[in-house]
Amino acid sequence: MREENMYRSRLMAGVAVAVFAMSGSAYATDGYYQTGYDQQVVAMGPAATKPVFMSPQWATQLCTAWNDTPQLTKGLGGGWAHNTGGKPYKIITLSDSICKVSAPVELKIAPKNGLAECIYGGALTTKSLDHSYDYSMWATTANWMNMGSPMTAMMFGRLNFKGPKIEAMRNMGPFGGFLHLVPTVPASFKYCPPKGPGLPK
Repeated sequence: MREENMYRSRLMAGVAVAVFAMSGSAYATDGYYQTGYDQQVVAMGPAATKPVFMSPQWATQLCTAWNDTPQLTKGLGGGWAHNTGGKPYKIITLSDSICKVSAPVELKIAPKNGLAECIYGGALTTKSLDHSYDYSMWATTANWMNMGSPMTAMMFGRLNFKGPKIEAMRNMGPFGGFLHLVPTVPASFKYCPPKGPGLPK
């Protein structure tokens, strides 16, 4: 656990920070940072050049990366993309389990012209999920960075997963491609994403 928290422990270069209690993980909000135990951390300075890992801004870039990955857009453009339970899209929520009070981020994937297209990546908007069609995934920072194959990751507890498992097993190639896409999206690990509600029910 100590090694995991090192991903979140460094202060942003070039930012003046006043810390009134030094413990817990820091959570990025608009204009300041707040620790996981409600200690105030004032931060005035330029924004980070990379979005915080698993933040809404990072999820927007993940959505773009999805659309640039044929293994996902083409590979999931058939039955997977259309299995939405009557909604116009499938929902995938993602989170970093090290940042226990951060809100998950959300992707919405819709069938378009024979492709599985990411139409939204950002802050959580969904209040409820149907895991017969939708997916929730969470893991530690280190495990997201080095997940390995989906089957091995779930077997050894590196990836926590809720969703249609049979559907996922039928699409193991794209599923693995998605897990390997996550660490390629540029990110900062100096702070946790903004606080928010936990996973939708």
